[in-house]
Amino acid sequence: MGDFVKVVRKDEIEPGAGKTVDVEGTPVALFNLGGTYYAVHNTCRHRGGPLGEGGELAGSVVTCPWHGWQYDVTTGEKVANPEIRVEKFAVRVEGDDILVSKEALHA
Repeated sequence: MGDFVKVVRKDEIEPGAGKTVDVEGTPVALFNLGGTYYAVHNTCRHRGGPLGEGGELAGSVVTCPWHGWQYDVTTGEKVANPEIRVEKFAVRVEGDDILVSKEALHA
């Protein structure tokens, strides 16, 4: 499944929160859903809004702070139109470290 990069420690992301991390030059939005972590590309497909910083998370849905587009962080799919999606990345937890794959998963 490719190489993984350590991006943060588990205690850096509270449950129900998101954070933007850098995965070797790719901005990735990392979310903590009750101790399970999900990663999607940080850039909204509409106008490039930042999903990980400022995006409001409700359940598994993040709302872009710029124009309100919503994505399911578990799949990367836009809620109103699943054919539109942001790239999703595999996440692995090793001890207290969170690692994200360098390559996006393919749908």
